[in-house]
Amino acid sequence: MSSPVPFGQASRTLLRDTIVAAVDELVRSRGWSATTMSDVARAAGVSRQTVYNEFGSRQDLVQAYVVREIETLVGEVEERVRGHADDARQALTEAFGLFLKLASDEPLVRVIVAEAGDAELMRLLTATGRSVATERVGQLITEVWPQVSPADAELLADSMARLAISHALLPTASPDEIAARVTRLFGPFVDEIVAPLP
Repeated sequence: MSSPVPFGQASRTLLRDTIVAAVDELVRSRGWSATTMSDVARAAGVSRQTVYNEFGSRQDLVQAYVVREIETLVGEVEERVRGHADDARQALTEAFGLFLKLASDEPLVRVIVAEAGDAELMRLLTATGRSVATERVGQLITEVWPQVSPADAELLADSMARLAISHALLPTASPDEIAARVTRLFGPFVDEIVAPLP
C-alpha cells in the first residue's frame, strides 16, 4: 500500500494543474500569443504573483503546458503499443497513426499551425516535446520488448518523435497513410531490434 501524498505536495500539484488547465482553455479560445500571465491567473482563479511563484516565467509556464499535452498524447499511444506487443510492426503502425489522429485535434498543434508557426510554441514543441516523447517512448520500447538495447530504443524513439511532430505540424497525407509509410521505412529496423535473443 502506497503512503498518502503529503498535503503540501498534493495542494501544490493541484494548483499547478489548475493553472496549466487554464492555459489550455485560453490557448483553445485565443491562442498563446494573445494570452498573458494575467489572463492565466484570472482563468485559474489565482493572483498573477501566484502564477509567477509557481512557474517563474511565461516561457516556463508554456513549457509545462507543452509537456502536459505531449505526455497526454504519448499516454494514449502507449496503450496501443502494449496491445500489439506480439507484433512490433503493427504496434508501430497503430501508435504512429493514433498519435497523428489525436494531434490533428490537439489545440497546441492547431494553434501553432493557425498562428503561422508561433516561434515560441514551435521551438518548445520541437525541442521539449520531442525530448519528453523520446524518453517516454524509449522506456516503453524496452518495457514491452526487453531484448531491445537502450541505444536502439532511444534511436527508434527519437526518430519516431521527430517524424511524428513533423507530420503533425505539416501533414502530407492521412494519418493512416503516413503511418503505413513510416512502418514500411522503419519496419526492417524494428524487426531486427525486437528479434528474440539467441
